[in-house]
Amino acid sequence: MDDQELLRYSRQILLPGIDVAGQERLLASRVLILGLGGLGSPVAQYLAAAGVGELRLADGDRVDWSNLQRQIVHDEAHVGMNKAESAALRLRALNPAVRLRVLPAFADADTLPAWVAAVDLVLDCTDNFASRFAVNAACRAAGKPLISAAAIRFEGQVYTFDPRQADSPCYACLYPPHLADSGEDTCSRSGILGPMVGLLGSLQALEAVKLLAGLGSALAGQVLMVDGLTQEWRRMRLPKDPACAVCGSRQASTDQKARCP
Repeated sequence: MDDQELLRYSRQILLPGIDVAGQERLLASRVLILGLGGLGSPVAQYLAAAGVGELRLADGDRVDWSNLQRQIVHDEAHVGMNKAESAALRLRALNPAVRLRVLPAFADADTLPAWVAAVDLVLDCTDNFASRFAVNAACRAAGKPLISAAAIRFEGQVYTFDPRQADSPCYACLYPPHLADSGEDTCSRSGILGPMVGLLGSLQALEAVKLLAGLGSALAGQVLMVDGLTQEWRRMRLPKDPACAVCGSRQASTDQKARCP
């Protein structure tokens, strides 16, 4: 690091467990962010500000007026623009030293294996079961940590799955894969309070920085749930399911189509 970088990241470097060595690990890291919407907005900005060396931004959707209430990496001038490209403009202004690779497309079974294999960690900021199951299977197959979150109305949850740990569960241990083909509640139908995705996305970014800097994860193998109306938090231990179709006795499959809006 040069003097300017030491100054920029000085408040992080002061933290026990990070120091110069941890910051250098962040600078050398490569991260894939799938979805630059409500969750991806705080994730991308906090990781860029923290000095993660390379961010790969994947999203095939375009900025819409209805997004601006919660997807704070975008602004009115970018309505109609691809979300990954829009986010990249903000991140370059925030920290020009961060390397950005824009992937202006939805992830699918053909692209996910290569995208996941090229990074150290994946953040799932998508908003549908099919995407989450496909990303989970790809991360499990590649042995890459996955940090995922979901939010709707006033509620949300966040979880970290780390296949490098033998006893780590995966997303399919929490939700059965057949849900990918079922009808699901969405923000467009039920609504979402903007600060909820801001909160959950910030927790994802916190987990990512800790893992990349070598501090580990307090959420590995657990689910953290929050009710925004009551401000009640719950933590649930998630054991690995021996019968899981992805991380159990049956081989993982990544043949589900993934969209990352």
